[in-house]
Amino acid sequence: QVQLVESGGGLVQAGGSLRLSCVASGQSFSRYVVGWVRQRPGKEREVVAATLWSADMTYHRDSVKGRFTISRDNAKNTVYLQMNSLKVEDTAVYFCVAGLRWYGSTWSTTTEGFDAWGQGTQVTVSS
Repeated sequence: QVQLVESGGGLVQAGGSLRLSCVASGQSFSRYVVGWVRQRPGKEREVVAATLWSADMTYHRDSVKGRFTISRDNAKNTVYLQMNSLKVEDTAVYFCVAGLRWYGSTWSTTTEGFDAWGQGTQVTVSS
């Protein structure tokens, strides 16, 4: 019942910053895990970050820790991914995702737990 729409992707130079936004409709995020999954060219999809909508708990993939930050605005039904110090290898399609189970560190090797997906937004980082 949740629809997710991403925005904010684009072309940016290495070292730059970008903020992705995801707006939910149909249902609020109050009972959901929400996060971001990306698919880099020639690679499998991977969980970038996730958070609980109703509690202050987050997951960030090791390769983005210290550079990317997931956040949310409950009143606007919006989740964000702030991306700083972007690298060429961050180039990917980024999907906003939501689910009802928390997998935590398991997301380092799987993409389990997400049953609602946005359409994806392209992020391209140039050298």
